[in-house]
Amino acid sequence: MGNTFGHLFRITTFGESHGGGVGVVIDGCPPKLALDVTDIQFELDRRRPGQSRITTPRQEADTCEILSGVFQGQTLGTPITILVRNKDTRPQDYAEMAEVYRPSHADATYDAKYGIRNWQGGGRSSARETIGRVAAGAIAKKILKQVAGVEVLAYVCRIKELEAHVDPATVTLEQIESNILRCPDAVAAEKMIELIDQIRRQANSVGGVIECVARHVPRGLGEPVFDKLEADLAKAVMSLPATKGFEIGSGFAGTLLTGLEHNDEFYTDDQGQIRTVTNRSGGVQGGISNGENIIIRVAFKPTATIGKPQNTVNQAGEATVLAAKGRHDPCVLPRAVPMVEAMVALVLCDHLLRNQAQCHTLKSPEAQ
Repeated sequence: MGNTFGHLFRITTFGESHGGGVGVVIDGCPPKLALDVTDIQFELDRRRPGQSRITTPRQEADTCEILSGVFQGQTLGTPITILVRNKDTRPQDYAEMAEVYRPSHADATYDAKYGIRNWQGGGRSSARETIGRVAAGAIAKKILKQVAGVEVLAYVCRIKELEAHVDPATVTLEQIESNILRCPDAVAAEKMIELIDQIRRQANSVGGVIECVARHVPRGLGEPVFDKLEADLAKAVMSLPATKGFEIGSGFAGTLLTGLEHNDEFYTDDQGQIRTVTNRSGGVQGGISNGENIIIRVAFKPTATIGKPQNTVNQAGEATVLAAKGRHDPCVLPRAVPMVEAMVALVLCDHLLRNQAQCHTLKSPEAQ
């Protein structure tokens, strides 16, 4: 299975939704980075279930333990293992799913591929797997901030047809965390929360779009031709559960423009740096970061598991009807915000280390 992500900064996640616990092994973290559980717990608290009425009511503190790779408050350069133990498990809620396939879920495909699956809460296909990603992402964020001043922020910008208006250049973490939806546009957020509440009471679900901005990204990140920065960002976020679309910069809207309208013209700023007047490229040109803000958007489908009766089949192929039990998010987006941030941070951290290794190992005589 594809449980490992990254090249120099490499993570492997493990665990199932209703097993003993979930977590991550991080290899390639530089030594001497100040790190303790509080750095990681902040991000896990943003991802955990039971946060509000518009998330799953499952109650998990998601308290993390660092089992290896850190000594006296500093990373050793050896593999870092982080574990979060599952506490509020109710596998009995999923007994019916042992034989019956949930529409648009991973049940049927896991059976088709492996011939066996953990049907308790979806097992490995559950979004609970992302705990390891978010924990690793917290470390990647810290490296990016300390080494290059990079800041990665994501937020909800659309729920169904309701759209927020957010300036990615100025949005702050405080604005994002100011409401339970993690939408910095307070007026739009109120309408979105009302819609999710309505959908939740109907035992249904709804999807939307998360936008993410990475600010102060150094020029030169990205490894053409197959590991272009936007290609790795796309793979990273599209590996998250419930994702169905990816855009960077102008995205699909750029197809409505001519080249003259779309091109980002260059100029030199007061510091002598080459900049672009506009940023329709989304901070990446030729697969390499150009120093402008990297802006991506990720589409999330409505949560697959809902409480409404739906036509389906069982493992024998016999027609039946399923109204799923268990505890599920009526909308995944509020908890997906830190997941998107984590995956973007993991890609940028990996590429930062790769760029350092390739392009800064041999110094020119002038630089020495």
